[in-house]
Amino acid sequence: MNTRTVDVIVIGAGAAGMMCGAVAGATGQKVLIVDHARAVGEKIRISGGGRCNFTNLYCGPENFISGNPHFCKSALAGYSPQDFIGLVDAHGIAWHEKKLGQLFCDGRSTQIVKMLSEACEQAGNDILLDTEIKRVQKDGEWFSIQTSKGDFSAKSLVVACGGPSIPKMGASGYGYQLAEQFGLKIITPQAALVPLTFNGEIKESMRELAGVALPVRVKAGSITFNEDMLFTHRGLSGPAILQISSYLMPGQSITINLAPTKDLPTLLQSGRNQKPKLSPAGLLASILPQRLAQQIAKESSFIRLADMGDAAMQILAKRVHNWEVLPAGSEGFRTAEVTRGGVDTGALSSKSMAVKKVPDLYFIGEVVDVTGHLGGHNFQWAWASGVAAGRVIARR
Repeated sequence: MNTRTVDVIVIGAGAAGMMCGAVAGATGQKVLIVDHARAVGEKIRISGGGRCNFTNLYCGPENFISGNPHFCKSALAGYSPQDFIGLVDAHGIAWHEKKLGQLFCDGRSTQIVKMLSEACEQAGNDILLDTEIKRVQKDGEWFSIQTSKGDFSAKSLVVACGGPSIPKMGASGYGYQLAEQFGLKIITPQAALVPLTFNGEIKESMRELAGVALPVRVKAGSITFNEDMLFTHRGLSGPAILQISSYLMPGQSITINLAPTKDLPTLLQSGRNQKPKLSPAGLLASILPQRLAQQIAKESSFIRLADMGDAAMQILAKRVHNWEVLPAGSEGFRTAEVTRGGVDTGALSSKSMAVKKVPDLYFIGEVVDVTGHLGGHNFQWAWASGVAAGRVIARR
């Protein structure tokens, strides 16, 4: 079988891979993008409830987790949220800010996929889908790959095949295998931005509250997030829980303030003085969803506020403002939005995403040990890291 030669091979037709291909091909580099999926940008398509939270206005290094918190700075500085917004605007895609700087398409996420596909097409990229990669190796200055649709060689190889989160979309740890093949260290991958699960009685109590949502302040160690939380049949979810899950270590508990903008001790004291016949459930229902208020009140044996002493009020206030729970685990990669960990950044150039000891080899996007907060930050990392590598390749 004849081997086809190109300038650049990109493994992965997702956000980072297509961005890199479009930038690298803009100066005439012949780029081949290969993916085992049947369509490009599948994670983009399902993101943001189908509307794609494509970036965040306030995206910065502080919104990322990595073994080296400084690594992401160069790429993010080189390609900002405003840069991507400019691209979106140029393609006539309407968008809006939902909250906290999170930008979504007014229409469907497929608009972003179409935009990137057109950029790759304009750059002369070839995209080979539904293709199994059987072997990757480097012979001298050239990389060669054997696939189910032929053999290819290139001077540069870009690995942009993400992590194992959401395996039903075809995600896998293949990028880590390639990294290890070339002698790179892998920071143990963990499910991130993922719902938490519980066991025993607490699971049953949460199951009874499934569907109840409310704004909370959740804390694990020194990390705190103020966002919405959702009770589920398995445990807890919602933005606040997804955010904290990225930081949570096995066996670590979380503390939840169920009414972060209220002062329950003062409300209880005032209620006892002014409405002594009011039940604890009745007072709690003024600051919490009714089902949650009723469940918490059941933990107390008091029928009226008038019957509650100061110690009982302190216990109830602690239950609301300082509820400590120990997760059994998480829903894992099955529902995780991203993967924490990945290719150790110590092996990469922060300016180009190139492997320091293997010339012309690059790792970009989720496969790298850079994990963003919820709210468009992971897409911004995909765009920025893809552009960082693409610009260097384009100058070759």
